[in-house]
Amino acid sequence: MHSSFTSLVAAALESPFRLLDIGCSGGLDPRWRAFGPHLQAIGIDASRGECARLAKAEQLAGVEYVSAFVAGAAGRKIDPERQASPLILAVRDRLSFMRTREIRAARLAKAEIEEKLRHNAWEMTELADKEKPLVVLDLLAARGWTDFDYLKIDIDGSDFEVLQTFDGKLKPAGVLGVQLEVNFVGTDGPSDHTFHNTDRFMRRQGYELIRLDVRNYSSRALPGRYVWPTPAETLFGRPFQGEAWYARDFEGIVFDRAKLLKLAAIYAAVEVPDMAAELLAKRRGELGGLDIERGLDLLAAQAQPERARKLDYRRYMQGFEADAPHFYRSEGNYTWVERFMAAWSAFLKPRR
Repeated sequence: MHSSFTSLVAAALESPFRLLDIGCSGGLDPRWRAFGPHLQAIGIDASRGECARLAKAEQLAGVEYVSAFVAGAAGRKIDPERQASPLILAVRDRLSFMRTREIRAARLAKAEIEEKLRHNAWEMTELADKEKPLVVLDLLAARGWTDFDYLKIDIDGSDFEVLQTFDGKLKPAGVLGVQLEVNFVGTDGPSDHTFHNTDRFMRRQGYELIRLDVRNYSSRALPGRYVWPTPAETLFGRPFQGEAWYARDFEGIVFDRAKLLKLAAIYAAVEVPDMAAELLAKRRGELGGLDIERGLDLLAAQAQPERARKLDYRRYMQGFEADAPHFYRSEGNYTWVERFMAAWSAFLKPRR
């Protein structure tokens, strides 16, 4: 449903939605393609082969792929094997997904690039010249991107170092949303690529955390079942990495119409439809050209993924104001996973 809302916003836009994706392996997130021809993007990745593959498959004229390592400053040396802190690397090596990569190493060495990237084995692909890393701000200046809307960084190591090159520059560049891979392990050092350092940095820049996904990784001493068809996060294990989404809060801030529309689309696209609805309701007078009621209905539908027949926004809000039962979980209405875990717990620790 967020794609329907994004398409509605795109139809009301005259300006492009600009996305900078640092670490674009696997391609741009499909959620942004709902902007259609309004989408302009620069994708940067260290895998030369992956950038070539993506460029060949790309159908939008406004999307460009650049193969390069990214440095925190001009002249900075890049070591692809040791970009993360020693502690983070040490913890990573104890995890089960790394053992699976060891088991599959011989097969991956001969695999096609798509399979290597599914295993996050980007370093096994043809790589850009590490002696000539790219400084992102220089690239933006060369492309004339003095204003853009969304930033994503996921480069498996020096993410925080690269993020800090935007210190004091995000708001002046008009950036509305920032998506970052974060680590939940590391030290208390101020330069470690950890969630607490990332969060402090983003709040100093004037951005609010609007969504946080935590990924658990099991130890190789007792591997858990993988969540996805490839070795990565597991059903249990320590919080190791995650995805943090930050955005500007529209409350009390002056934005032009285009930025308000794009901000609403960002909220909905990252699964925070309530903030998008609040923006539409409170700033509707500044959103000329957008069908507000249709937008609210789409956002209400996004808020009801479990319902086959979605309530429109008016009836959805009427139900909430009436304290309707469907806003609560029914007793005994548990998922099969919860039922299994409860039964297993009872088996292990029977009541006496």
